[in-house]
Amino acid sequence: MDESRIIARVSATGARRVVGVGTLAVLGLLLLWLLVAEPPAELAWQGFLLVMGVGALWMAQMMWRSTGRELWLTEDALMDSTGTVLARIEDIAKVDRSMFAMKPSNGFLVQLKEPGARAWQPGLWWRMGRRVAVGGVTAGRDTKPMADALAMLVARRDGMGLPE
Repeated sequence: MDESRIIARVSATGARRVVGVGTLAVLGLLLLWLLVAEPPAELAWQGFLLVMGVGALWMAQMMWRSTGRELWLTEDALMDSTGTVLARIEDIAKVDRSMFAMKPSNGFLVQLKEPGARAWQPGLWWRMGRRVAVGGVTAGRDTKPMADALAMLVARRDGMGLPE
């Protein structure tokens, strides 16, 4: 990717990344420890603790991998550092940073004109139907300018009188 084409970038902050992943890992370890130290009498509860503990540890490693990526905003699209396109500018209906939007912590919501394929990078972004949400373990100081720049690109595309 040509560095000069990137308008804004967002990445997970180190402290938030460690706290988010650490919380999931500790939850998984506590559930597994509970299974070994004080196993429930019923087999169903033992299975539940095992599945939830392993699931939490799996989610922790998934979050660690996904939060190692960056999000980039270019003139054409919002994408991550692996080249995965979250949303193309021409497909965006609106950008929502309001308090009542269903969005991740310190993030924003993008509404698409057409539904996209479901995708999820825990702690960084998710896409479901016509919604793309960015945020989680990212800093608001990075996501707010990206959301504003994205909203300006959409307004310029729609001919709202913004300069090139």
